[in-house]
Amino acid sequence: MDFSFSNEQRSWQMAARKFAEEEIRPISLQRDAIPTASGPFDWEIIKKGSKLGFRTLAVPKEWGGHGTDFVTQALVMAELAKADSAISKAFSQNWKWSHLISATCTEEQKQRFLPAFIADDTFVLGKGITEPSAGSDNRLPPADDPKAGLRLKAERKGDEWILNGEKAFIANAPIGKLFFIDARTDPNAPLKQGTTLFLVPRDTPGFRIGKVFNKSGWRFYQNGEMIFENARVPHANVVGEVNGGARKTGGRGGDTTGGDIFGDLELAANALGICDDACETAMHYAKTAKQGGRVLFEQQSVQLQINRMYMLTEALRSFVLRVAWEHDMKIHSCNAGLAMNYSTDVVQEVTELYMDVRGAEGCMMDPHTDKLARDSIIWSHLAGDSVQRMKVARRLAAAA
Repeated sequence: MDFSFSNEQRSWQMAARKFAEEEIRPISLQRDAIPTASGPFDWEIIKKGSKLGFRTLAVPKEWGGHGTDFVTQALVMAELAKADSAISKAFSQNWKWSHLISATCTEEQKQRFLPAFIADDTFVLGKGITEPSAGSDNRLPPADDPKAGLRLKAERKGDEWILNGEKAFIANAPIGKLFFIDARTDPNAPLKQGTTLFLVPRDTPGFRIGKVFNKSGWRFYQNGEMIFENARVPHANVVGEVNGGARKTGGRGGDTTGGDIFGDLELAANALGICDDACETAMHYAKTAKQGGRVLFEQQSVQLQINRMYMLTEALRSFVLRVAWEHDMKIHSCNAGLAMNYSTDVVQEVTELYMDVRGAEGCMMDPHTDKLARDSIIWSHLAGDSVQRMKVARRLAAAA
């Protein structure tokens, strides 16, 4: 197997590394320390990255994007996350949903939304799934229970759909300009048979953003409430078939669309960036700090800790690049879900080992160490929770 990168892949990786070191890292800890919910976000870094192509990386070339492959996207995500995981996610979130536009929308819908997305450095995308009383059951809904899962209601009135309900913890909600929204269009059918996917612009009548959530980790990355009060969405904004929304997007980790299969890879590649940062920082600290008059790295326990950090990180890198390559080759398996689950274990163990290397300082309020630990905890409810692991196990069983 050839593990070398093409000139284009290496070029994007180097561009991301330069941007991360020169633009992201200098502001990372400062933005993270701002105590308010919306305070850490900074449009300037998004605009700068957008001008370099990091917002539109996944849009096909025929629509004005860069049309990069999944391996390139994984490399860029890891490089950006090495400087700041949350800022990396703020960019890659747009790749996920621009993938979905390209894969599932009609030509007319693409014409309405993709050129505007390309032209505007502040045009970011999101998707509303989770609700105040519907989260994990959206991913593993009982097949015969129409009350399980999301409850945002959509009713057709002529050429419009009227949406009522709420979404919660939605990525990019406070700043986005266009959202994919899952809504119940048949309340008497189970989730997979009674859900429709809509494209909802920010200026849709009856749609507004509510609370912005103040999080412990990924503070730059904005999450908020969506409130629909008789929101009027034209029928022309239905994605796919009515009551075919869940089948259209397949749920997280499915293999039906570019945006869908990207989600698992996205989280695993981002975790890799955190691990790279933790490994390099731990090595530098161990080789420069002294304890009892000796360089810390001379302690055998520290050597063992650093060895394990690098071992886990390199194993994750291999898994990430394998999954990215499989996506490019259109080889669909359970590996993406497994890589996402594995990244949860790795990113948290590696950051914990990093804290151990720092010893007593690892328990203090060192801003960088603290941020790595807080960001890594995010994976517990994004990529490695029990529901997601059960879902992957069921896919393995079905494929066996």
